[in-house]
Amino acid sequence: MILTQLDITAGQFELGTGWSAKPEGLCRGDSCVPFGTHGAAFSLNAAAETLGMPLVHDALHGLWALGPETLSGRALTNVQAQELVLPDLSGAPFRLSSLLGRKVVLVAWAPY
Repeated sequence: MILTQLDITAGQFELGTGWSAKPEGLCRGDSCVPFGTHGAAFSLNAAAETLGMPLVHDALHGLWALGPETLSGRALTNVQAQELVLPDLSGAPFRLSSLLGRKVVLVAWAPY
């Protein structure tokens, strides 16, 4: 979910993530996670922390990115990817580490 501000409503959070704030907690489908009201207003920071959603700020562009929940504990422990070497279009080896310090999006596809 891409945001321009952190002050969002519970309804906006539900539209962007599928998680709704209910009396029993944050719920999606049959799954609910205990969540306090944290005052009268919905708190994006508290909801993100409760669900293990990474919240990253891009100050240069004035944007925030809210990642998926990590309730299973199977999240990356840091943002540094393991070394990856694949052939580029000309067949020469390309190292992912050559992009260290830059923002990178990895897209993977499999036919199965």
